[in-house]
Amino acid sequence: MGKSSFTNGAVRVNGQTKASTYKKGNTVYTDYNMSPYEKQAYDYAQKSFAENLPKLNVFSEDTQNQLQKQLNAYKNKGIETINSIYTPMLNNMKNDIASRFGNFDNSSFLNSLSDIESSRANAISDFAQDMTLKSNDLINDELSRRYNYMSFLNGINNQALNNLSAYSSLASSNSSRGTSSASSTLGDISSYINLGLQLLNTFY
Repeated sequence: MGKSSFTNGAVRVNGQTKASTYKKGNTVYTDYNMSPYEKQAYDYAQKSFAENLPKLNVFSEDTQNQLQKQLNAYKNKGIETINSIYTPMLNNMKNDIASRFGNFDNSSFLNSLSDIESSRANAISDFAQDMTLKSNDLINDELSRRYNYMSFLNGINNQALNNLSAYSSLASSNSSRGTSSASSTLGDISSYINLGLQLLNTFY
C-alpha cells in the first residue's frame, strides 16, 4: 500500500499533552510540554549548576574558616589524649622515684624520664602526620560533597532530557502512522512497547 498524507501525532498523560508532532510547510516539528513541576526542577538544576560551577574548586574564606575550626577541634582532642596518657605516667614515675630515692638526681629518674619523653615525642610525631591526613580528609570530603551535588543537578537535567527524548519519539512515532503502509503495523506496536519500557525506566 502507498503512503498517505502526513498526520499529526501526540502523547497525552492524565489529560495533558506531553509531546506533539506536526508539519508546517515542508518541516516537521516536535514539541515537548514540561509540567510546571518538571520545569521548576529543570530550571533549578540549570540555575544551580551554572552558579556553582565557577566556584566548584574554590574555597571561600568562610569555608576555610569552617574547615580550620574542625581541624583545630581535632588537634585539641589529640593533644588532650596525648596529655591524658603521658602526664599521669610522668607524675607516677616522679612519685615512685621520690619515694624510693628522695630526689630526682639519679640515673633511674633520668632513664625513666628519657623513655617517657621518647614515647611522647613519637606520639606527637604520629599525631602530626594524622593532622596532615585529617586536613586532606576534610578538603576531600568538602570537594566530594560539592561534586555529589553537581552530579545530582546533572541527573535532574538528564532526566528532563530523557523525558523529552522519550515522549518526543513516541509523538513522532504516532504521527508517522499516517505516512506508513499497513505492513508496518507490527513494527509500530513493537516500537510502542520499547518506548513504553523506556518511559517506565524514566520513573522507576
